[in-house]
Amino acid sequence: MSRTPLRPLARILEARARGENPDTIERENLRLRRERADDADRQRAEGRLLVLVILFLMMFSVVGARMGMLAAGNPQEPRTASIGTPISGARADIVDREGRVLATNMITHSLYAQPHLMVDAEGAARALAEIFPDLDAARLTRQFTDPGRTFVWIRRRLSPEQIQAVHDLGEPGLLFGPREMRLYPNGQLAAHVLGGTRFGREGVRAAEVIGTAGIERALDDTLRDPAREGRPLQLSLDLTVQAATREVLQGGINLLNARGGSAVLMDARSGEIAAMVSLPDFDPNARPAPPTEGDQADSPLFNRAVQGLYELGSVFKVFTIAQALDDGGVDPDTMVDTSGPLRWGRFAISDFRNYGEELSVRDVLVHSSNIGSARLAREIGAEAQQSFLSDLGLLEATPVELAEAPGAIPLRPENWSEISTMTISYGHGVSTSPVHLAAGYASIVNGGIAVTPTLLRRDSPARGPRVISEETSQHMRDLLRAIVTDGTASFAEVAGYAVGGKTGTADKPRPQGGYYEDRVLATFAGVFPADEPRYVVVVTLDEPVETSGDEPRRTAGWTAVPVAAEIIRRAAPLLGLPPDYGPSEIAAGPADALTPVGN
Repeated sequence: MSRTPLRPLARILEARARGENPDTIERENLRLRRERADDADRQRAEGRLLVLVILFLMMFSVVGARMGMLAAGNPQEPRTASIGTPISGARADIVDREGRVLATNMITHSLYAQPHLMVDAEGAARALAEIFPDLDAARLTRQFTDPGRTFVWIRRRLSPEQIQAVHDLGEPGLLFGPREMRLYPNGQLAAHVLGGTRFGREGVRAAEVIGTAGIERALDDTLRDPAREGRPLQLSLDLTVQAATREVLQGGINLLNARGGSAVLMDARSGEIAAMVSLPDFDPNARPAPPTEGDQADSPLFNRAVQGLYELGSVFKVFTIAQALDDGGVDPDTMVDTSGPLRWGRFAISDFRNYGEELSVRDVLVHSSNIGSARLAREIGAEAQQSFLSDLGLLEATPVELAEAPGAIPLRPENWSEISTMTISYGHGVSTSPVHLAAGYASIVNGGIAVTPTLLRRDSPARGPRVISEETSQHMRDLLRAIVTDGTASFAEVAGYAVGGKTGTADKPRPQGGYYEDRVLATFAGVFPADEPRYVVVVTLDEPVETSGDEPRRTAGWTAVPVAAEIIRRAAPLLGLPPDYGPSEIAAGPADALTPVGN
């Protein structure tokens, strides 16, 4: 590019000829040159700015378009660039019906070693054995000094104190990996319901938390579902009712020297379980290993309320009487032959005491006559009895949401003969769980609608099929109340609450056949308030003995009934049921002087 000279010769000569100063020509040319340079620089800057504006507009357009596409599309789980399926320790909280936390997650750390980074392998091994007494220093030394090892797991889970102690060692080859662990802040409370968790797939920086028992295992997929977006799983349990029930049951077991026991408190209309306790129990934060020998029922892991299949005794008479009334062949005042013993082949059925030649249907239940119940069942017939118990859900595994429930299938006779029909009428010959019994009683007293037990909170009760008429259900409520006021469950009377219920004392079967003479399973199935039942409570005690008198007493009236009464006394106000003191109750005072009889 040619440039204009600053002092062109022709113009210089002309200026001199006119007597002008030629330097003004140079200054003018310099000014013009600078202006042209400035114009060129400005044009270049404006071009660059235009290019930047276009680039920014394009970038923001791409980002905006992508955001719009994501907002309009279906949500997807974020993906990582790592090889294989990523490990996620996320797990939803579990809360009770009022939102109180039963199970949650806590951030913790794992401990591992990279031996090639260690400065003092032997010293680190000795120090770790002091921090963790269950570790073997010699074994750690061999692992740390093995030239072929590049990684050693030491602990999957550490407490804050242990983390600090390891950190203070200053060993660069000891490293921590973050992970989540399951925490049960209430310890043993609701242990059998929650079950527990363990680590599944593990990596250095994450580990799967998977259910190992109870509702944690039964609803494992639900609890690990990322679509829940942090929403907790809400159970039907009430934490305060659960605590009161456990405290009372534990006190009853201690007082009566029982081997164990269970208690179930269920909503009679919805089947929601407000409390489920099995003792002995355990702490799910440190779940013990399953037993490898001995009776599994003695393990604290055994859920007596669900896994325990027992011949429950006279509590089954309620089903016999309900079916007899609903069939229309009898009414509460119909007289039944109770002369005995009642013989069938080599078998003889007798009563706890001699009730005379006959009793009304009402008194058969109130006084708990085996003979009367057996004669009514024989009239009903084996096929009809089996069908009725099946309709009540007593012959199939309970659908309650626990991993152990599907395996607890009630035991029934292979040949449902006439003698089986008679013994089943008073609770021998078929084995069911306390949860089965609670659901069966709820179906009998709630107006005759079958109930499905559940541990999940329901917004509205699921309506099942009708099993008995409303009229029969009303008769049964009256009869259950009469058992408390006039029969074998007098200790169940709770001031302010009209309690109804039935006792059952079943001899425990021997493993080699026959029955023990001094070992029983005592059960009380109660309902309250009896005139319009809201809840059913079932208390079962394994081998209880009441020793306040001259002779040991084992019947449910002396053992299970007082425990159930105390549970009702404490739980009813917590369930929102205020006491209703009638004039007769105020005048009569407590029922401590009443004496239960029979079974």
